[in-house]
Amino acid sequence: MLTWRAHDARRMESVRVQLSGKRLKANGRIVAAATDTNPAFAAYYDLQTDDRGATKRLGMTVTSAERERQLAVARDEENMWMVTDHQGESRAAYDGALDVDVVFSPFFNALPIRRSGLMERAQSITVPTIYVRLPEISLSSAMVSYRSPDPGSNDGIKVHSPVSEVTLTVDADGFIVDYPGLAERI
Repeated sequence: MLTWRAHDARRMESVRVQLSGKRLKANGRIVAAATDTNPAFAAYYDLQTDDRGATKRLGMTVTSAERERQLAVARDEENMWMVTDHQGESRAAYDGALDVDVVFSPFFNALPIRRSGLMERAQSITVPTIYVRLPEISLSSAMVSYRSPDPGSNDGIKVHSPVSEVTLTVDADGFIVDYPGLAERI
């Protein structure tokens, strides 16, 4: 079980993670109080990766006082994504994305970090990503860059995404301990 508390908002995320090599299964929830920019909402997700650690399937339900919306994304053998949401069904490549990233979630950044072994060696990667914005559940394609320090360095993993440019602290398994401006693990 991993749990994060937001730095500057009344928001938490908790996820149960099951690991088998690079394969991962996760069931989590993000709970957020209302802010000036977003209504109060809760998002429940169920994620499965393949044996390389690439996202295979994500199911999500987001509830607010006004409505409940659901999202399902699944990647096939040709790296095409089938998306089912409140607008219907669609199929897209999302620039070859292997990962999904969810706004307000430190957990999803662990997917490319773990898959590429950034917590173990110095490396820079830029990965196409399906970016899920909450609470509205809008999807877009985004390029997210990660750069890890030399082994033995106390520097964290630098990430540049559509919503931030920060240095993450991760544990030995590649899970986020601190995401400045977003959340810290408790």
